[in-house]
Amino acid sequence: MYNFLALLSGLAISVMVSINGSLSQRLGVFWATVIVHAVGTVFALLVCKGKKAGIPGKIFHPLWIYAGGAVGVMTVVFNNFAYGHISMTSIIALGLLGQTAASLVIDSFGFFGMEKCPFRKSVFAGLAFSIIGIIIMLDHSVTTGVLAVIFSLFSGITVVLSRTINARLAQQIGEMQSSFVNHLAGLIVSAFTALLFAGITPAYTLDLSGTRPWMYMGGMLGVMAVYLCNIIVPALPAFRLTLLTFVAQVFTGIIIDLFFMNTYSKTTFTGGLIVAFAMALNLMMEKRQN
Repeated sequence: MYNFLALLSGLAISVMVSINGSLSQRLGVFWATVIVHAVGTVFALLVCKGKKAGIPGKIFHPLWIYAGGAVGVMTVVFNNFAYGHISMTSIIALGLLGQTAASLVIDSFGFFGMEKCPFRKSVFAGLAFSIIGIIIMLDHSVTTGVLAVIFSLFSGITVVLSRTINARLAQQIGEMQSSFVNHLAGLIVSAFTALLFAGITPAYTLDLSGTRPWMYMGGMLGVMAVYLCNIIVPALPAFRLTLLTFVAQVFTGIIIDLFFMNTYSKTTFTGGLIVAFAMALNLMMEKRQN
């Protein structure tokens, strides 16, 4: 069940990214991030009210368990700075590399209170094919944009950190409540950033004209993605979760491109197939070892 939920979260993330991308083209990245987190905050609060799941007034320790939303905003910022300097395929591949590295470290050492998962042969085989898939997805643009490469790697790392931190908070206050806190923290950080840029650049103002109602649904999907991750993270090794969500994101993205843009990236498709094989190999070897 958890493997299926991981795939479902990857699907939700891919659709969310596509919707948020459309909103960003209209409003700019920072204002779009504010809107996404505002919608997500309201939606998560309404769901909590509907489930009669209250938000605890008590502050739990350590305090860093409340930082998931702020770390998530960093992911958006890193991707924003990388965009346009290296190809989108390279950003995806390097993001996966960052996620893979962070996942293996968390699994091996049990950071953030997660269960330790020693580095086994099954992980090594999956890692080897994942790296091959990543290399295939890279192109010559990475040789000319060193800072963009670094930002893309860090975007992958922050994805894993954010979902792990949110899951720790969920263990204290509940999965949906954690999703609410995640979006509220992200709203505060992104609003401060957007207002800062608006102060520096007078032309950088919020203009909602030209947006469509469906462009505001990304925040709702974000709430569900965080909610699913809060359930999955304690149950699956971080490395397996990374592979499952990545495969779902890649192939959902390809379907979206085919239906709405009548195109797709052959390189991304090939790399995705290899990572999917790595995931299947990892699962089969884990079953044999268990």
